[in-house]
Amino acid sequence: MRELKRKISKEEALKYHSEGRNGKIEVIPTKPFKTSYDLSLAYTPGVAYPCKEIEKNTDEAYRYTAKSNLVAVISNGTAVLGLGDIGALASKPVMEGKGILFKKFADIDVFDIEIDEKDKDRFCEIVKAISPTFGGINLEDIKAPDCFYIEKRLSEELNIPVFHDDQHGTAIVISSALLNALYLSHKRLEDVKIIINGAGASAIATGRLLKKLGAKNIIMCDSKGVVRKDRNDLNEYKREFAVNTDKKSLKDVLKDADVFIGLSKGNILNKEDIKNMASNPIIFALANPTPEIFPEEVEEIRDDTIIATGRSDYPNQINNVLVFPFIFRGALDVRARKINDSMKISIIKELSKIAREPVPSHIKDIYNEDLFFSKNYLIPKPFDERLLIRLSTAVAKSAILSGVSPIKIENFNEEKYKEYLEEKHLRRIENLYCFEN
Repeated sequence: MRELKRKISKEEALKYHSEGRNGKIEVIPTKPFKTSYDLSLAYTPGVAYPCKEIEKNTDEAYRYTAKSNLVAVISNGTAVLGLGDIGALASKPVMEGKGILFKKFADIDVFDIEIDEKDKDRFCEIVKAISPTFGGINLEDIKAPDCFYIEKRLSEELNIPVFHDDQHGTAIVISSALLNALYLSHKRLEDVKIIINGAGASAIATGRLLKKLGAKNIIMCDSKGVVRKDRNDLNEYKREFAVNTDKKSLKDVLKDADVFIGLSKGNILNKEDIKNMASNPIIFALANPTPEIFPEEVEEIRDDTIIATGRSDYPNQINNVLVFPFIFRGALDVRARKINDSMKISIIKELSKIAREPVPSHIKDIYNEDLFFSKNYLIPKPFDERLLIRLSTAVAKSAILSGVSPIKIENFNEEKYKEYLEEKHLRRIENLYCFEN
């Protein structure tokens, strides 16, 4: 087990966010602006020319404005990780942080938009009204079940990609890590018994995605126990996973389970629960900051387990940053209108594939670890530059093949696109160490 990193104090965090220029982001011009001639080009009278071109053909906005590389990170602050419903304004530090991750990992610009509105239809109308500004929309920290309705409606009514990261980013990383864990355990997805504890945004999305990948035996639990067909308190999203069983509690269904995925709250499992699972069990204890059970507790009683958490101080951190920068990078670059299941599955498969390949030595040096595909390395690390190039390419190609991009596959030069992504990697490499240190 890796040595725990030092804890972050309140004083350190507040100083980080307030010292120097307040907050974590700023806007920087991308064109020269030093002379009166530059002023005339950037604003009046020169600015009228691109305005007229866009008026004639709205697609020209992708050429003459930042729309082609601009994502809105939008929240109403109703379900901020670990904090709950803290309101729109209090969620702003999180959304700014998301903007940093987009920029540093995939060179995508972000405006964070905090909307003080809890009515889901009014929220959708606000997002629709501001959507022309952006090439894509990342929904963040919106409570369930509202988040399902909001994402579905916006995806259907807008012609730019809409992605709720709490749902799909989490589901994609879990699915990729699980495929590799099953491979190491010599088990097949369609054969295993999977228990998902939690029935919120990430749990529902994970269950749906695992079904699409072939899982056949998924049992979901919420705060009242097993999601059963004879319950009359289930919303439409939970009903998708309702099963016929006489078992009522999480502890009951955990017996002989092959896989546990925790997406609710910490400290709900004990050693006896783990003992009762099947041979070579897979335990994804993803509650943060306190997992459902700590890895060292599991390792005290069994040596045949594969464990993942949501924490960076243990192996196999299930971290959405492995997905959202790159799914948007690929989608933006081919002007995808949607992010569909084909694009999600393409990134799952590529992420799993990368983890099984030898890790470049310079990536090992960054983490000071001997990284290789094993029970302690199911998915790549965030600073692996292969993610930008290969995941973005997989997403872009899938968008084209699935028909949500205006580009035709015969016009997509994969090698040139990878060279373009390599250049983006070189532009961000100077900032590589700022997160780890």
